[in-house]
Amino acid sequence: MTVQDVRAFNRFYTNVIGALDYSRQLYAPYTLTESRVLYELAHSPRTDAADLRGELSLDAGYLSRILNKFERDGLIERTASRQDPRRVRVTLTPRGRETAALLAERADESVGALLATVPAADRPRLSEAMRTVRTLLSDGRPPRREDVLLREPGPGDLGWIVARNAAVYAAEYGFDASYEGLVARIVADFAEDHDPHLERVWIAELDGRPVGCVMCVRDDTPATARLRLLLVEPDARGLGIGDRLVSAVVDFARGAGYRDLVLWTNDVLTSARRLYQRHGFVLTAEKPHRSFGQDLNGQDWRLRLAGEVE
Repeated sequence: MTVQDVRAFNRFYTNVIGALDYSRQLYAPYTLTESRVLYELAHSPRTDAADLRGELSLDAGYLSRILNKFERDGLIERTASRQDPRRVRVTLTPRGRETAALLAERADESVGALLATVPAADRPRLSEAMRTVRTLLSDGRPPRREDVLLREPGPGDLGWIVARNAAVYAAEYGFDASYEGLVARIVADFAEDHDPHLERVWIAELDGRPVGCVMCVRDDTPATARLRLLLVEPDARGLGIGDRLVSAVVDFARGAGYRDLVLWTNDVLTSARRLYQRHGFVLTAEKPHRSFGQDLNGQDWRLRLAGEVE
């Protein structure tokens, strides 16, 4: 591979994504760089101007001009940092958050149209190629929270939920094959019959591969939803994925009008239990049991929600 090969690919890809005329492509008065700064402000916990400059490798004067434009447009507010008055904290205004969301929606539509031209059979090859490029050129940079995408399941994802739940729980807790059977039945019931307005599955994706999942299904108790099969791959932990998955279920259940959200777990899952507590779940019952080849202590947890399902 030569320098010219890389430059030729860069020219090809910038044409593919419309980087040279980004504002026209998204029907917005912002360049690709400006849109990226807005994205970082909307999604990154690092909101100091110095952090933005370092994260995006931007010249200080160039970033200052971008922020000045955003301020004139009413998209941001700049204040001195409480920890260090020499640093400038940049936050989005309500108008800024609305603009960032609109740009993200239009970017999703643009990329969706591009992916529609790629046959489904070729998409795994494309995903693997993109992952290879990122890995080889990232200079060892660890993944960030904002690199994780929550999405709906695609073909093969439900099977992945079964396989990875079985493998991870066997490795970490010694669960036997009966646990895999339970997960398979839960997933099969969802696949065969579910109401998309009241039940849903989320897949957490990082670098084109699934790294987490969770389900929200209708419980037998009226006006009650049940959180099931929360899982985060061991090598993807520490990125807040579990927190985002639980938040997604809570927000969905509340929006669907459920009165309560419940879950069943075992006390050996200490990290998961702490996560549920942070989201307001309350332990309502405990019972020892023999399951999955282990002596366990089962726990029922409940979160009270507003609203009620008809």
